[in-house]
Amino acid sequence: MPQITLSAEVQPEQIGQRLDQTLAELFPEYSRSRLKTWIEADLVKINNRITNIPREKVFGGEHIEIIVEVEDETRFEPENIPLNIVYEDDDIIVINKPKDLVVHPGAGNPNGTVLNALLYHYPPIAEVPRAGIVHRLDKDTTGLMVVAKTIPAQTKLVRDLQKRKITREYEAVASGIMTKGGSVDQPMARHATKRTLMAVHPMGKPAITHYRIMENFRNYTRLRLRLETGRTHQIRVHMAHIAHPLLGDQTYGGRPRPPKNASENFMEVLRNFKRQALHAVMLRLAHPITGEMMEWYAPLPEDFVELLNALKTDYIEHKDNLDY
Repeated sequence: MPQITLSAEVQPEQIGQRLDQTLAELFPEYSRSRLKTWIEADLVKINNRITNIPREKVFGGEHIEIIVEVEDETRFEPENIPLNIVYEDDDIIVINKPKDLVVHPGAGNPNGTVLNALLYHYPPIAEVPRAGIVHRLDKDTTGLMVVAKTIPAQTKLVRDLQKRKITREYEAVASGIMTKGGSVDQPMARHATKRTLMAVHPMGKPAITHYRIMENFRNYTRLRLRLETGRTHQIRVHMAHIAHPLLGDQTYGGRPRPPKNASENFMEVLRNFKRQALHAVMLRLAHPITGEMMEWYAPLPEDFVELLNALKTDYIEHKDNLDY
């Protein structure tokens, strides 16, 4: 089994947290239960001191080191699922994920995922934790993802994500008329009662989303967004929090709100757009091995383009009657 070394520093905002919680934030590619097992197995060092107490409190600034052997992903089956590969070399793969494709197997989706496709495309990736997946896109979010083909590449990419050195930009359509760009700086945590959902919570993890306006329509606004952090459902939750949920996002309140006197064609497009209007359009990072700065763009998918065309047509047909 491959051996990996993980290292990081406890951040100031983590002061007073349990060690297992802190590790889950520092090394998000590993589950909290796995990290707790490593702590209890004497595999975690704090400032070069072995600890086996998951509940131990941290004080900020400590150096964490974990040296561990990890099992491969052989319990997941390779599947011949086509991948839209934008870039590939010996260390990384960048893909343009389509809608309706789950990234990692889980409850309700034991197979048919990006992970299964990666195992088929490049079998040695089974030796990398989570088959090299370092960040995810929701099932119905399209666009760019980077995957590590080796453990050193994965370790560096995860560290760069934690240090906010990887730039991820998205296009979206939000409900309502927005007149200026801005930022949402609101911490997030699991929803108190709906555990599969996320919510803004004062005791949650830091979460920052920047957005600017690209185009206004009737009842909707096209946005360009940049993630400073990468929490689960972050853009969807933050936009809903400021009362502009993403069009089509029924989970967080973005049910279609057709404007007055809309044509039947426009209504049909809205009814047929059965996902959140969110696309990861740009990815920029330093190559984890060479250090070269690299940047990729993914064109908007066909359903997103059709939606924008319908919104533009509706706006043109009614612009003389708008009161803003």
